[in-house]
Amino acid sequence: MAVSSSLKALVAVGLLAGASVVWGHGNVTPQPVDTGALPDLGTDALMENPFRDGNEYGGLNAKAIEVGQSGYAGNCAGCHGIEAMSGGLTPDLRELTEWDDEYFINRVMNGTERGMPSFKNSLNQTAIWSIRSYLESLPKPE
Repeated sequence: MAVSSSLKALVAVGLLAGASVVWGHGNVTPQPVDTGALPDLGTDALMENPFRDGNEYGGLNAKAIEVGQSGYAGNCAGCHGIEAMSGGLTPDLRELTEWDDEYFINRVMNGTERGMPSFKNSLNQTAIWSIRSYLESLPKPE
């Protein structure tokens, strides 16, 4: 039985779309983040941002934002956009209100099946929470 050319084209488009999801992050090389001005938070995942005002290291919030801005630029902006303003292919991180701290740390450390890489072997927890602090400092979209 002959397969129609339109069915072949549809299958080809589907395969291309699937490949773009798999290769969506391209050849990602994590960039180091200088966290020397902040305390080492260890390896056991904290479930709340320690740099948020009112938390254990809240007095370091401004420094964490500065470190996080650099960390975000080197590790996240390529996919999530400058200042977290996504172009639409990845989530706009300023709008993710359902991402509580526990969800955030687990997502960044473990990655996703949809293409976000795991950063647990390339970014320490201090860098990850600094990036979270930076994201929280950005103005929300109007």
